[in-house]
Amino acid sequence: MSDEHPTLPYPEPSAEHPTLVIPGGDEQAAPAPPAKRRARWPWVLLIVVVVLAALVVAAELVARAVLPGVVRGIVIEQLDLPQDQQLQVDAAGILLPQLIGGRLDELHLSTDSVTFGGVTGAADVTATGVPLRGGDLTEAHGTVRIDQQQFTSLITASDLPIDEITFAEPDVTASGSFDVFGMPIPVALTVTPGADAGDVLLTPVKLEVAGLSVNAAEIAERFGGAAAQITEPQRICIADQLPAGLTVTGLQIDGSEAVIDVDVDGAIATDESLQQNGTCD
Repeated sequence: MSDEHPTLPYPEPSAEHPTLVIPGGDEQAAPAPPAKRRARWPWVLLIVVVVLAALVVAAELVARAVLPGVVRGIVIEQLDLPQDQQLQVDAAGILLPQLIGGRLDELHLSTDSVTFGGVTGAADVTATGVPLRGGDLTEAHGTVRIDQQQFTSLITASDLPIDEITFAEPDVTASGSFDVFGMPIPVALTVTPGADAGDVLLTPVKLEVAGLSVNAAEIAERFGGAAAQITEPQRICIADQLPAGLTVTGLQIDGSEAVIDVDVDGAIATDESLQQNGTCD
């Protein structure tokens, strides 16, 4: 090379041109921050809630299993029913708050056969405000179903000549006879049963005498006014055949049964006089 183009020397390293660090080189990376620990209290709270809910459900199931026997015993004792009396018990609503408060909101009692006073039949009663530590019911109502034989016993106090009762929904036919000049005259009176002010009310709809249909005027003309009374509505008091705490509010024929609607005095659970048969004036 000629001296016209001399070779320049390399510059000396200095602080003006610092050495750059290449990422991923041999330099040690900075440590990552520690992971945060998750809070455990929501899970603990959830577990506690689930356990408490399970305990409440278990307690409710136990209460529903035990309550029928307890109520059955109370009813049998207070109403003086036989110890082997069949009785189904069902309480409405959630029981635990009601048991704590000492009063059931609604109680349903049913049986296929029970004797009230002089009447035996199937009963279905709903009571509200039932105290568990003694006391009167708030109110109660229900139905009593009786067969033809029991119904016949109920209405024997009427002036109807009754030898036999047959049901033909919605009516009842009473067959019998009355004497005219010492001679028995067969009669069949068809009536529609009902209730009024606690009494049974029988409203005549058809009358047959010796197999012939007749009306009240013909009965009075042929057999006298006394015989014509059977064509008039019959009011029959049955209070002496039922506990005084029961009031008949309705009566109808349903198939082969007579269905009696009753209101129950709430004090019947504590007042023995209401558990005894009533009286007819």
